[in-house]
Amino acid sequence: MHPVLKTSSPDGEQPGSYETSAEFYDILQADEDDRRVRHLYESAVTKARVGVLDIGAGTGRVTLLSLFAAEVDVHAVEPARAMRTPLMSRLAALPARQRARVSVHPSTLSEANLRGVADLAVCHNTIACLPPPARRSLWPAIGAALVPGGRLLLQLPPARVPTDESVRALATRRMGEHEYGGHMVTSPAGDRIRARFDYWVRGGRAAPRCHSETFWMWPATRVDILAALRRHGFDALPPHHDSGVLAAVKRQRD
Repeated sequence: MHPVLKTSSPDGEQPGSYETSAEFYDILQADEDDRRVRHLYESAVTKARVGVLDIGAGTGRVTLLSLFAAEVDVHAVEPARAMRTPLMSRLAALPARQRARVSVHPSTLSEANLRGVADLAVCHNTIACLPPPARRSLWPAIGAALVPGGRLLLQLPPARVPTDESVRALATRRMGEHEYGGHMVTSPAGDRIRARFDYWVRGGRAAPRCHSETFWMWPATRVDILAALRRHGFDALPPHHDSGVLAAVKRQRD
């Protein structure tokens, strides 16, 4: 998981700004996420004929897949500077013909004001980190960015707040004389889920380092999200091959 959008918590607590997680995401989580992205979206990306919209692009897994698997323009929307910086570095290293097909929007999708630029929108690892007001502004922005008949593939957030704390270990990786690792701790926090990422670095000549960053997630069921999308001109498609992804299509006309 990569936490992809900076949010404000209702009780005044400051969420993660990705300044910490951006250092560790690629080394600890990107390989697993890359495999998942290909499994979930590659088939749909190859069928794009107008453009691909990557909502919450992070460090660029869906964006790069789209550039290599299709010949259409790609719009990568990523408001968090810490995540956008490695995305820009990756894109800058591509051949000029591929760079010419990708636009990076340093804002939310509603602020980007995109109109009819894509026939496929991918919202991977994003919705969980958006509070309800931000979600409500996202749905019409997706509808505006897609052409009629365009498809949306949206990775669903958790359906409910967990009852207990859980811990998931991240991969352990070695780079030179250093070893990197960490874990993610999720716990209930009222109507939200607290997700704390703890990172460590060991080895070398310096003292071990430990860093943490906390993010918030807001649960929602598939039924609730689909109901919101229907109000903004979308209809459900047959279930995607992964039960955690909702597929919808923008109506030809309302």
